[in-house]
Amino acid sequence: MIEQNFNVTFVAKLALREKQIQQNYRPIIAVHKWFARRPGTLFRGLLLSEFGAQPVDQSYYRANSFEGVTVADPFMGGGTPLLEANRLGCNIVGTDINPMAAWIVREEIDALDLTAYKKTADKLLTHLAREIGSLYKTHCPVTGRADADVKYFLWVKTGTCTACAKSFDLFPGYVLAEDARHPAYVLVCPSCGDLNEVADPDNPGFCACGAALSIEGPVKRNKCVCPHCEHINSAPLHGDGPPPHRLFAIEYHNPDLKDRPGRLFKKPDADDLARAHESENLWARMHPSFVPDDQIPEGDETNRLHRWGYDRFHELFNPRQLFALETAARFIAKIKDQRIRRAFATNLSDLLRYQNMLCRYDTMALKSLDVFSIHGFPVGYIQVESNFLGIRNGKNLPVGSGGWVNITEKYAKAKRYCTAPFEVAFEGKKKITVPVPGEWIGEHNPEHLDAHTRAADIRCASATTTALPSKSLDAVFTDPPYYGMVQYGELMHFCYVWLRKLMGAEFPGLEQETTRHANELTGNDTADRDITHFAEGLAQVYSHMAAALKPGAPLVFTYHHNKQEAYLAAGMAILDAGLTCSASLPCPAEMGGSIHIHGTGSSIVDTVFVCRDRGTTPRARLFKDAQQLARIMIRELADLRAAGMKPTAGDIRCIAYGHITRMAIWNLRPLWDAGQPTEKKLAIIRAAMDAIATLDDVKTNLEGTPAPQPAIEDGLFAQQEAREPLDAVTF
Repeated sequence: MIEQNFNVTFVAKLALREKQIQQNYRPIIAVHKWFARRPGTLFRGLLLSEFGAQPVDQSYYRANSFEGVTVADPFMGGGTPLLEANRLGCNIVGTDINPMAAWIVREEIDALDLTAYKKTADKLLTHLAREIGSLYKTHCPVTGRADADVKYFLWVKTGTCTACAKSFDLFPGYVLAEDARHPAYVLVCPSCGDLNEVADPDNPGFCACGAALSIEGPVKRNKCVCPHCEHINSAPLHGDGPPPHRLFAIEYHNPDLKDRPGRLFKKPDADDLARAHESENLWARMHPSFVPDDQIPEGDETNRLHRWGYDRFHELFNPRQLFALETAARFIAKIKDQRIRRAFATNLSDLLRYQNMLCRYDTMALKSLDVFSIHGFPVGYIQVESNFLGIRNGKNLPVGSGGWVNITEKYAKAKRYCTAPFEVAFEGKKKITVPVPGEWIGEHNPEHLDAHTRAADIRCASATTTALPSKSLDAVFTDPPYYGMVQYGELMHFCYVWLRKLMGAEFPGLEQETTRHANELTGNDTADRDITHFAEGLAQVYSHMAAALKPGAPLVFTYHHNKQEAYLAAGMAILDAGLTCSASLPCPAEMGGSIHIHGTGSSIVDTVFVCRDRGTTPRARLFKDAQQLARIMIRELADLRAAGMKPTAGDIRCIAYGHITRMAIWNLRPLWDAGQPTEKKLAIIRAAMDAIATLDDVKTNLEGTPAPQPAIEDGLFAQQEAREPLDAVTF
């Protein structure tokens, strides 16, 4: 069981490394973008701890098969818990209210003829090169090569002065590239637009045209001084409709200059501008069949698009992108094999996040940041357009990001992983790939026909109503919404309108008109979904799952939030379901460097809540006040540091909230009345939490509590606890 077999340091070390480059550990996630995926290593560790007979560090790298075990996930999202359970031989039942989630998980699990897929991918790229390839070529000013490949087109938004009616560029800054991955800074001249390499950005000097170079641009806090009449304009800095853009720079690839350090940048020449104009003409003459004309609905995230003048989804793309997307969609629509067509439709949907005019250019990493890099719809003043086809170098490896080459390579690698999964181990700093023969992902193993089949029941439905026989589940493992963290319905609608247009509304899985749903469990001001809605919905789901669990079987979920009210909802859901928390375990589950986390003070640590209707819990994990909690947390923080983490104040806050929530549930369960009004139940849980410990109390006691001496190497306290006889309390 998890309470005895889980090892915080061992799993945390794996999860922490996985989240830095997640596709290297779990290539399966490259099938399609989903948000905030938890580490596969974490859920593998939890599943092995629950169903295995040994501590997780002993069973992790060996093949395991839990035939006959059924695991459900009521919030499957990108499918991580289900994929890990399926790989271990379990039958799985997954539900999600979002049709894109059901589509993606089915794509991840369903078998695919990779040979046929690769042949079709080659044909598609050949077709695209013939039809649109010339639109992504440029002249190299260094060697004179006329057919160098454009990696990225850089566009700046333009405004119109309300005083003189003249157009001007909306540069918030003139830095195109920093000197981290290029020998020097590259600055755009504010006067002539030439690109200048500069050694010291604080003293940039002058352009050849005589104009002074600068890092700072004219746009500051949504205000811009008109360079023509000096009138101060305020946002919106353009007229009605979507904002216009001007092509101001290009990064390109020339294999003749492979030994030249740094990147290749140029100011667009007349031919580059002519190609952009040609794209406009080609698109204007095209009668699209697969580009959606859907309006952008109101929402917490989409309202930002409305403020910028965007009304329909196709307005988020420039003419070259629309022409390329329609060309690719027409090819995909003619693919006769339905499974292969599904795969390429999924590829097109995933490609959209790089082929739009919301993508930004990372001036340090020198790459495109896809639209969902911050889990929203960011609208900046500088946008990047990636090469639609993608580029390969002399070693046949992809160059840059955001093209068909990149997407199909990742997808093929993801599907290869299904039949040949692996884990990653370390010997010192050396990373070792460890094959795990005998494990695989899918319902049937196409390479081993004698391998036992496992059921994969994937449903686009509400987990509150989906039919599940009583006492049919051996476990529920899930990663639920964290109140208002990600607006899944609003974001995935961006892809869904294209997928549905391409495959047809009558295609299985695409019956719903939208990914949005009134009952989605995310806080949303536009949709009037508050903490009461979230708490009641979560409670309904957990109660429904608890009724389907076998006696003593666990409901396990990951969770973190900066605010206490989100934990009140989780506590209410557990109590209403008639469950008790037998453990709350910390584990890193986010990447600290993520754009949506870095510098925000948020936690990268999740609490893993282990809940059952009966069982035992170690007496040492129970506590009555902040002082006793501090002793538990000091040990756990040492475990996390032994794994390579540096716990922050945000991490400590979330770990504390997890433990306090667990003990509040423990204390309240005997007399809990689920029939009370939600507001009263949340207030009762808040009072119970505060009576145990406040965050200030915990911080004070952490500072005054000495760290325990490591009893075994690397501070594997959880491992020691698991291997010693436990003084357990039965509930």
